[in-house]
Amino acid sequence: MPTTPSILFFLFLIFVTNLNCTFSLSSDGLSLLSLKSAVDSYGASAFSDWNEEDDTPCRWTGIACANISGASRVVGVAVSGRNLRGYIPSELGTLVYLRRLNLHGNNLYGSIPDQLFNASALHSLFLYGNNLSGPIPPSLCNPTRLQNLDLSNNSISGPLPNFLRNCAQLQRLILADNKLSGEIPVGIWPAIPNLVQLDLSSNGFTGPIPEDIGELKSLSGTLNLSFNHFSGIIPESLGDLPMTVSFDLRNNNFSGEIPQTGSFSNQGPTAFLNNPSLCGFPLTKKCQKNSTETVPGIQNPSPESDSNGQRKGLKPGLIILISVADAVGVSFIGLIVIYLYWKKKDSNSCSCAGRGKLGGNEKTKFCVCPCMSGFPSHDSELDSEKGGNGSGGGASGAGTGGGEGDLVAIDKGFNFELDELLRASAYVLGKSGLGIVYKVVLGNGVPVAVRRLGEGGEQRYKEFVAEIQAITRVKHPNIVRLRAYYWAPDEKLLISDFISNGNLSSALRGRIGQPSSPLSWTTRLKIAKGLARGLAYLHECSPRKFVHGDIKPSNILLDNEFEAYISDFGLNRLISITGNNPSSSGGFIGGALPYIKSVPPEKANNYRAPEARSFIDRPTQKWDVYSFGVVCLELLTGKSPELSSPTTSTSTEVQDLVRWVRKGFEEENPLSDMVDPLLLQEVHAKKEVLAVFHIALACTEGDPEIRPRMKTVSENLDRIGT
Repeated sequence: MPTTPSILFFLFLIFVTNLNCTFSLSSDGLSLLSLKSAVDSYGASAFSDWNEEDDTPCRWTGIACANISGASRVVGVAVSGRNLRGYIPSELGTLVYLRRLNLHGNNLYGSIPDQLFNASALHSLFLYGNNLSGPIPPSLCNPTRLQNLDLSNNSISGPLPNFLRNCAQLQRLILADNKLSGEIPVGIWPAIPNLVQLDLSSNGFTGPIPEDIGELKSLSGTLNLSFNHFSGIIPESLGDLPMTVSFDLRNNNFSGEIPQTGSFSNQGPTAFLNNPSLCGFPLTKKCQKNSTETVPGIQNPSPESDSNGQRKGLKPGLIILISVADAVGVSFIGLIVIYLYWKKKDSNSCSCAGRGKLGGNEKTKFCVCPCMSGFPSHDSELDSEKGGNGSGGGASGAGTGGGEGDLVAIDKGFNFELDELLRASAYVLGKSGLGIVYKVVLGNGVPVAVRRLGEGGEQRYKEFVAEIQAITRVKHPNIVRLRAYYWAPDEKLLISDFISNGNLSSALRGRIGQPSSPLSWTTRLKIAKGLARGLAYLHECSPRKFVHGDIKPSNILLDNEFEAYISDFGLNRLISITGNNPSSSGGFIGGALPYIKSVPPEKANNYRAPEARSFIDRPTQKWDVYSFGVVCLELLTGKSPELSSPTTSTSTEVQDLVRWVRKGFEEENPLSDMVDPLLLQEVHAKKEVLAVFHIALACTEGDPEIRPRMKTVSENLDRIGT
């Protein structure tokens, strides 16, 4: 008969054995089962492999683990977009090593439990797209590593709490589409110096924008405060934000004049729409100014008012004097016009169309005044204007084949004759909708690029020359220089510098049948900077504020030092004049240039901005900004947005490169998953790569008004790596 203590010890062993069998699942697994029990049976399929019999939850769907102190601990929970209906259990806060919680796109209701933030390692919380309500939890900033908070598209209410200043590491704060209200307290933003994204749109915030919001020096993308009830003037401190930041202040109650300092110069009118009392550039609504400028204490009467403030008309004597002056002025101008007319008729007078050898020094009589046609008399811009009958003159004319033509020099230092062009060796570089391009080596060994345009436009010569004149006034180190042109009724040529190292497309992906040499990060950054400078010049500094309209790697040429040159600039307008179907053998020059077989139709241009693909809108500079952004993404990722045929497509092609990169950043994928593998060895460039990613994503915003100006883009790129 066993003693009583022995029986008790035996029973204890049985209890412990049963206890171990029942609770073999780790403590992290038990905490996760609370989430499974908190949702109704409709969402049970999302947890089909969450079994309490398992010893670890690390193989469950949506669970990520890491080896911490020799044990597997849960560091990530991602059960999103499963239409789960239920609440967020407070037990999730016991996951002390949880770094990322993603429950977005479900139907979760109730408040966010305050105990959730006992998970001290939490750095990313994504709860957007649910039905959560209640205030922002007071313990939100207890996890000192919290970096990403997205609670948008819920019903969270109450004010924006002061304790947000304790989230010192916060980088993304997205609270859009909730029921938050009240004024935004002062003092939050200086305490969150690393904030990159701020979206408070579609709430019920009131009062003014705090002045200290301008201290968010790390902000990028869009500062979105739209669809609230903010009022008062827009603080000038917003101009202190980085130049890449776009504002969205639509649908508020702002008043007064829009400031014109700093980042405000980079904003389009869309940023300020539907603020009835707001005025000033870039809105069309002008601000009301006082009709008279006054010095304090002194009233300046109007010139048309007497001392009693009554308006008076002009005196009769003054009216007669003005009339006489007008008559004398008109008569004088008439005499000048008559003089110039007879001077032009005079056969011995100077000619604004004097021609000779291209680049030569043949003397012509100097014109005192510019030609009446509107073209300059000096030949540094355009040497000549063709006569109305289409015939040329001098040594540059060609009088056989398709009729007379003119080879006109644009640059004095560019010296060759038409005969040299006809005798030179030439081969085809390529063909596109903008004509056939040849490399022609002149007799002195200098190569040039010759582009054949269409054969039409015989009656539009002056229009053609006007476009050429506008193009030649654009002179920049990163834009291909036009040197001469040839015009005949059935032949039109453009002669420009030949850039020796091919284009960016071949540099990234190799020429047909030839592998490409890897481009270093330093080289890629240099190409991006050069391209940005060239586009900024076209947009901001050229006489006409041009739009290129077709920025893509094949139009970005490289020299032996990998300096970028923008080509095909200004050709769209010329093609509309001459047509886009150049013959392979017709025309006077046709026999001198080799034949090229027809090529398949060009693929869809995925470098174009979304609004440009409809072919409805008039081209804008923001089209170029978007295209530049896509080119930058290709430089960063090594992936092309243009798909080849199914038989030749490779893993280096992405159907929607912009969306692919944005998704990678939203899901916080490692940078190594997106960057070109050829760049991974350049560890020192990680910060520079990330900075260019942010610039490229700003350029490829869907809303054109949000995209930055190329001048701003260029300035920001120039700060990288210096």
